[in-house]
Amino acid sequence: MQRLCYAAVPLYRAFCSATGYNGTPMTDSSRFSEPSRLVPSYKDPLNDAKATKRIRVSFIASTSDQIPWTFVPEQREIYVLPGETALTFFKAHNKSDQDIIGIATYNVIPDRIAPYFNKIECFCFEEQRIRAGEEVDLPVFFFLDKEMLEDKETRNVKDVILAYTFFSARRNPVNGQLEYVH
Repeated sequence: MQRLCYAAVPLYRAFCSATGYNGTPMTDSSRFSEPSRLVPSYKDPLNDAKATKRIRVSFIASTSDQIPWTFVPEQREIYVLPGETALTFFKAHNKSDQDIIGIATYNVIPDRIAPYFNKIECFCFEEQRIRAGEEVDLPVFFFLDKEMLEDKETRNVKDVILAYTFFSARRNPVNGQLEYVH
């Protein structure tokens, strides 16, 4: 019994060393087929940001002939990391002497990137009523989904264009629905 007590400490140390039990580092790595299993899986977000390429997002603004507005992006382009949110603004000025309702449509170019272009907040989600002579800032809060980097069709995209066109609109007096003015 006395010999078993003397052997208990070295046996316990060998057990802990082999299994990692009780916080003891494993020293027998030969039982792992992949050395990468010994490396912690923590990813440093700063290193991820350095490794990920920035995408240039350019902005285009236009209006139909029926709406007397000036409509321009406040920034022509910004560079974004996939997965991170970005905020930009457009400026609209009603040059007429009447209040006007406008509706914006948009396009994302190239079209294959459109499923990954996510708008969180956009003036295009609702009608814009701008008073006579008024100038307003219109926000767009968006992000490019990181999954675009995994898609073979989109992973090499370096430039994206977000284009808006404003159209004049009015309420239909019969059903109250908003409709384009032609």
